[in-house]
Amino acid sequence: MSREVYVVGVVSDTHGLVRPEIAAAFAGVERILHAGDVGGAAVLEALSKLAPVDAVYGNVDDRHDPSLARERLVTVGGVAIHVSHGHELGQPTPQLALATYRGDIVIFGHTHRSIVLRDESGRIGMNPGAAGPRRFNLAASVARLTITAGAAGEPAEIAVEIIALA
Repeated sequence: MSREVYVVGVVSDTHGLVRPEIAAAFAGVERILHAGDVGGAAVLEALSKLAPVDAVYGNVDDRHDPSLARERLVTVGGVAIHVSHGHELGQPTPQLALATYRGDIVIFGHTHRSIVLRDESGRIGMNPGAAGPRRFNLAASVARLTITAGAAGEPAEIAVEIIALA
């Protein structure tokens, strides 16, 4: 029996720039989650040509922009995914994000540093890194989530890949 597989693109801290490498990194994704510091409607328009986008606002975005929420909780393949920018946590870490928010996967941005942590319960706290203009001497990156839905009461399988952008 085959199980449904869902692929989700995760991006953060674009700060108004959509690098051309994002299209290749997100080829075939069914949905894109943007963890804030979008930097304008043109970013969301460009990403929406690849897949539907759910975005939150970051500390450089207009929190009154109707296309951006403070946080989002979406479900993909039976997996609950929480998305927020992380600035509301001060200095976000995967541990702090997991302790603060519900979800099987908790996504944040803000630090521009990619990191993935799976805790003892199997929950994932992650930051895809920053995809916008290079800052803090860090390489640009995004992430892909591959979620294989669980069969007959079994948990879903979740794979996270951080993808460096040129």
